[in-house]
Amino acid sequence: MGKVKSAKRNGASASTPYASAAKTNVARNIFQMNKHIGQHILKNPGIADTIVQKADLKQSDVVLEVGPGTGNLTVKILGKAKRVIAVELDSRMAAELTKRVQGKPEQKRLEIMVGDVVKTDLPYFDVCISNTPYQISSPLTFKLLATTPSPRTCILMFQREFAMRLFAKPGDRLYSRLSVNAQMWAKIDHIMKVSKENFNPPPQVESSVVRIVPKTPRPQISYEEWDGLLRVVFVRKNKTIRASFLGTTSVMDMLESNYRTWCAQNDISVEDGPAEQNDLESMQIDQAAVEDDDQEWGGIMDVDEDEDDLPAFFQEEIDSRSKGFKGGKTTKRRNRGKVAESVREKVRRVLEDETELADKRARMCDEGDFLKLLWAFNQESIHFS
Repeated sequence: MGKVKSAKRNGASASTPYASAAKTNVARNIFQMNKHIGQHILKNPGIADTIVQKADLKQSDVVLEVGPGTGNLTVKILGKAKRVIAVELDSRMAAELTKRVQGKPEQKRLEIMVGDVVKTDLPYFDVCISNTPYQISSPLTFKLLATTPSPRTCILMFQREFAMRLFAKPGDRLYSRLSVNAQMWAKIDHIMKVSKENFNPPPQVESSVVRIVPKTPRPQISYEEWDGLLRVVFVRKNKTIRASFLGTTSVMDMLESNYRTWCAQNDISVEDGPAEQNDLESMQIDQAAVEDDDQEWGGIMDVDEDEDDLPAFFQEEIDSRSKGFKGGKTTKRRNRGKVAESVREKVRRVLEDETELADKRARMCDEGDFLKLLWAFNQESIHFS
């Protein structure tokens, strides 16, 4: 029988997948698909052949397959690669896949891990191929991009809209934090469209296959810093960047906290205490100007990503803004101290003087603009992680 990996890794199950399915006739080939975890089996062998072909596999390759299901792709990969590591959440599917290679030469080259791929520590692999459960599209993508060493290539099936967001360009309707992040760390190509009729059961949406090739060497920037900046500007991509920073209290609070931490870690003293009255008045005038810019979007943030992907401080800002604007009034602004005043001036200087991006909107900015922003902020000791 094919090997079933024991739970040495977080999220993987130690039990055999045979227990619930081996003794029932129904479980041999027919059982209820679980749509809640994205079970849509690719049934078109021609598409499976194309996916494997586009992976350009070598005989020495170790391939990670995510969501193998009953093994329609797996058996084709085994014909080209040295070994396949299949990660499957559903133990019934793992049992079906195990039985499919039972007694065949391929069984020694197949390792099945039962568990959630996002929570599992993955072993080394050269290539990833996946008919991706749509619920984990984003976390799987960034888990693969963060893998060390990087895989040579990833051939992934996604919901079509998600795939289009991966390679969207500035100004496109689907351009988002996902687009900028993915394109910073990888080269992304669209391979082909796949209609829903090619799956059993058919999903409600169309699909696309993309090729993701991680950049080697990786860009020499901190992912946490880079993603932290993008989270700020893409909370509302049609806002000006000035409003995303100076017009969002929770963002300024975060930057002040990060600045204090950075100063403490680098033995730099900060002048604390209440700000001077003249400085407070200047800050309030500046804040009022930013809030005038906010009026065009009603004071309520919208997002490109799922709300679950938002940091807590963004969600708090959404809630507070919503409450404030229901009555036509904003929440009362509290007085700021000298550190807050200093951080606010640093942010203003970066946006207006150093980069001149204050009046630009995130949806129109390219990778170079965001790199310029991050570098200028770091030069002012402003950090996002």
